[in-house]
Amino acid sequence: MTTVPAPLTARVPGSKSITNRALLLAAAAHGVTRLHAPLISEDTLAFRTALTDLGIRVSGTDECWEVTGRGDGPVGDARVWCADAGTAARFLPPFAAAGRGTFVFDGTEQLRARPLRPLVDALTGLGAELDTVSGGVLPLTVRANGLAGGEITLDSSFSSQYLTGLLLSAPLMRAPLTVRAEGLVSRPYIEMTRSLMHHFGARTRQDGEGAIRVLPGGYTAAELGIEPDASTASYVFAAAAVTGGSVTVPGLGTGSTQGDLGFVEVLRRTGAHVETTASATTVTGRAGGALTGGFDVDMGDISDTFMTLAAIAPLADAPITIRGIGHARLKESDRIEAVARNLRACGIRTEQGPDRITVHPGRPAGARIACYRDHRIAMAFSVLGLRVRGITLDDPACVGKTFPGFHEELRRLFPDHTTPQGI
Repeated sequence: MTTVPAPLTARVPGSKSITNRALLLAAAAHGVTRLHAPLISEDTLAFRTALTDLGIRVSGTDECWEVTGRGDGPVGDARVWCADAGTAARFLPPFAAAGRGTFVFDGTEQLRARPLRPLVDALTGLGAELDTVSGGVLPLTVRANGLAGGEITLDSSFSSQYLTGLLLSAPLMRAPLTVRAEGLVSRPYIEMTRSLMHHFGARTRQDGEGAIRVLPGGYTAAELGIEPDASTASYVFAAAAVTGGSVTVPGLGTGSTQGDLGFVEVLRRTGAHVETTASATTVTGRAGGALTGGFDVDMGDISDTFMTLAAIAPLADAPITIRGIGHARLKESDRIEAVARNLRACGIRTEQGPDRITVHPGRPAGARIACYRDHRIAMAFSVLGLRVRGITLDDPACVGKTFPGFHEELRRLFPDHTTPQGI
């Protein structure tokens, strides 16, 4: 008779996606909003600091942030430092454009390499005056006098964050905004955005052809509890699968707004047992951490978790092909190429195309993992390191972008397994 391990409770921090969206919504709302259990990480602190650069007051403790909203866009002139936070670079320029003043946005060299052209073109079409360097990247200057609203078509094939940025500030526009998003990737993030907007009193609807219409009228302050980050939870769920253990993440249940919780359904295809209730999700691996491969999966809607699957795919009994992830080449790194290079360094055969990667089974060897300053590369290969001795990370601290305590939590949950060491 097989003994089922007792589940361990993982301490997964709050959702970055919800925290940063909620920060902007609170800044735009009338009154004081309280955000309970926000994520405290490099990205969210960068977003918070960028808001204060725009004149928004944020106070409180690590357990609860209080945001005093303006009820409108920012007023005055400001220089805004986005650091490495892509959400700040894509969500805050529309917010600034809905206000009045001159706002200069900039960030690190890594963030300067990430494209903004679709957002720049959309804001220009809505009446904003913007200056950017050739190619539509940071630094970006916004000369704001409010946004008129109207109807636009937005190229959303690179990222859903352009659409989210426009939607979040649409209630501050003078007239309704209707957006037709072409080639939309990571669609669940848009549903998350709309759900949070509704929580703060906005009115949106989607027609049968996918166009989203947002009515003007602003936001009202609200209380909001931040649920655990589903993208971050993918690492502890995958760790349970490859070690034959069992891990529960409280607060991630059937009512979650985060599409990345769908990663557990991919793990189910590898043979892991998954149980999701109203209040939690538990993943239990098979004996010895055995994984079933031999399947093809489209992870376009949950692309932040594709690296988690790809990093453990060599442990499966047959190849695994992941598709629909071409836009992941334009994240903190070219994530498809970064995964392929690191797997090759471990002696694993891979094949890739513009929007796919195939990982073949094998016996991974220890290797020095190139993180490319990308937190998700570091965390994904740390999970592989639970089964493969000799995995090291060239930049273990980069996990601070979203989960500063990641390495300690992995060691706490899996003390009997090797964990990667830094240089």
